[in-house]
Amino acid sequence: MSDDVIALMDHLGIDRADLIGYSRGGYISATLMTRFPGRFNSVILAGVGATMLRSRDGARERPATLASAMEADEGAAVRDPTGRAFREFAERSGNDLQALAAMQRSSRLGANLAGLSETKLPVMVLIGDKDTLVGSGEDLAAAIPGAKLVKIPGDHLTAVVAPELKAAITTFLPQHSPVP
Repeated sequence: MSDDVIALMDHLGIDRADLIGYSRGGYISATLMTRFPGRFNSVILAGVGATMLRSRDGARERPATLASAMEADEGAAVRDPTGRAFREFAERSGNDLQALAAMQRSSRLGANLAGLSETKLPVMVLIGDKDTLVGSGEDLAAAIPGAKLVKIPGDHLTAVVAPELKAAITTFLPQHSPVP
């Protein structure tokens, strides 16, 4: 997926951009900032935490549970509380359940920890104060030199729609982006 972002930027003639990704998008953003640091002015890793720093080998249970929740005939049939919450959020948001299931079942390569520790880009780690799904935001921010940690109200599914998310982004970008 990170290669797709670069291909789209190339197609659109965008040499550099500010980058933000939430949840799976945060993982993709971390990969982009380590593989293609010269393409970005600043990076906001949102809805991600220290689980990004650990190997993804053998860590297929949660994605498989979420994929099964998306593939269930109806949301009420989903027994796993996290899976049910994700399914309800996806339905409320009008998402393609089959596409989300496929994404959950796709390969998940961990971010390049060495690359994260060597980044020179301005980075903000933005996480819900009750987001226990993705691990510690503090630990992720500590692994990235100069990263700013911002906690906003909410868990993994509610922080993304909290007005504080937009406020944190619109405060961070003007400090680090050449785009007015």
